[in-house]
Amino acid sequence: MTSRQRTAESNSLSPRRRTVVKAAAATAVLAAPLAAAFPAGAVEAPAFLHGVASGDPLPDGILLWTRVTPTGEAVPGSGVGPDTEVGWVVATDKAFTNIVAKGSVTATAASDHTVKADVRGLTPATDYWFHFSAGGTDSPAAHTRTAPAADAAVANLRFGVVSCANWEAGYFSSYRHLAARGDLDAWLHLGDYVYEYGTGEYGTRDTVVRQHAPAHEILTLADYRIRHGRYKTDPDLQALHAVAPVIAIWDDHEFANDAWSGGAENHTEGAEGAWSARQAAAKQAYFEWMPVRTATAGTTYRRLRFGKLADLSLLDLRSYRSQQAGVGDGSVDDPERTITGRAQLDWLKAGLKSSDTTWRLVGNSVMISPFAIGSLSADLLKPLAELLGLPKEGLALNPDQWDGYTDDRRELLAHLRSNAIRNTVFLTGDIHMAWANDVPVDAGTYPLSPSAATEFVVTSVTSDNLDDILKVPEGTVTALAAPVIRLANRHVHWVDTDRHGYGVLDITADRAQMDYYVLSDKTKRDATATWARSYRTRTGTQKVERTYTPV
Repeated sequence: MTSRQRTAESNSLSPRRRTVVKAAAATAVLAAPLAAAFPAGAVEAPAFLHGVASGDPLPDGILLWTRVTPTGEAVPGSGVGPDTEVGWVVATDKAFTNIVAKGSVTATAASDHTVKADVRGLTPATDYWFHFSAGGTDSPAAHTRTAPAADAAVANLRFGVVSCANWEAGYFSSYRHLAARGDLDAWLHLGDYVYEYGTGEYGTRDTVVRQHAPAHEILTLADYRIRHGRYKTDPDLQALHAVAPVIAIWDDHEFANDAWSGGAENHTEGAEGAWSARQAAAKQAYFEWMPVRTATAGTTYRRLRFGKLADLSLLDLRSYRSQQAGVGDGSVDDPERTITGRAQLDWLKAGLKSSDTTWRLVGNSVMISPFAIGSLSADLLKPLAELLGLPKEGLALNPDQWDGYTDDRRELLAHLRSNAIRNTVFLTGDIHMAWANDVPVDAGTYPLSPSAATEFVVTSVTSDNLDDILKVPEGTVTALAAPVIRLANRHVHWVDTDRHGYGVLDITADRAQMDYYVLSDKTKRDATATWARSYRTRTGTQKVERTYTPV
């Protein structure tokens, strides 16, 4: 896939920025495999084996991240290794001739030798280079970019969008293709950055492409640290982290499948320890290993702004939610049950109402659009139910997504309608399929019912979808299931149940457009990427429409 340059209409990149970003991509693609190829005990320490990253861009700042291996024994989760001073440098050029910020932080075993530097005093909408150093060793140089000033008139924004990356199911080619583009302001990871299962316990089409570590299901702080460390040795993931800042939220698999505030489907209280201890360990490892800035301790909900064009409300839909509804017990409509928690829902409503940007983006880990299964044949219903966690006899909702918490959804959508809040776009992962949806106030009467917002759902990077579960050729299930799904869900403009890939969200004052890209084969390290479809929502419409070329 060739890298597309922005047109003048889309606020074209300067020649300097194009050169900077492309050079960063080349550096990362070459350097990351070399680092990942050497286990900690086989290299001279200190070393930077897990790459470098940046995240949560602000107009005046960026959060920098790395992990140093101070000795050969100080591998992730080991709990050993000396305190190590790690320096960091930020410059406006790759050669680091114009250094604008520098400092140091101490890496300790208490934080698994991960370090973060929350750098401030930078210039809005500006490209920067950074690297770390320890004991005479420098990390690879990486590129990042600050957000536009809050009052800036921004013509164009572009974000990569991904979710659901199961290490054992394939290679992370989606990350490689996004890294090679050279035109992203940032990239959004909408959850399931890591998976908690033991080897072979989660969908891989019965073939473990590459084994994760540790081999058992992760339960302890050391386990979660080891799993995050394994993921961060992936060369494609390192490459993407090294060219653009990430904006990440978690979903359930950063903890355990179908997690809620008091437990998870994939957690046995007692036999696997206390849920409170496991949840705390998972959160600690996540914040150690991810360049995420917390606004509220222990959660990922926060808000970022990109000039006058867009703000981005990021949700945490695991820490506060009630347990998923029981099948057929009618509790999905119980107003005492919540997916957001009261404080987070009030925060989201207030932010959407007070926003003065053209677009209100919501980083949302599970689908908010209602979903009825419809009259699927038994051979299609069973794998779809397996993917959604539904009973095999069928049920017209997925209780793990907003369908299982209808009072929260009703309140939020009514808030959008009653306050005439326009241009709200939910960006969603989790479901291992690609969707383009209107979000109706009342799905039962749609299209007579108004649409309060729109939703773009990206498919998985590698995690199994319907064709994988059925072990049939790609596209087979989509051809059969998509027409039935759309017939039962008239607000759904498109669904692809089978393919893996990523999205590219492009925003102007006139429209927000999602370009969907698919991979040739997730099990091949050199998989190619191809544009599949594009959908957009034009300003003021609250409706999705197809467009026939990517931006």
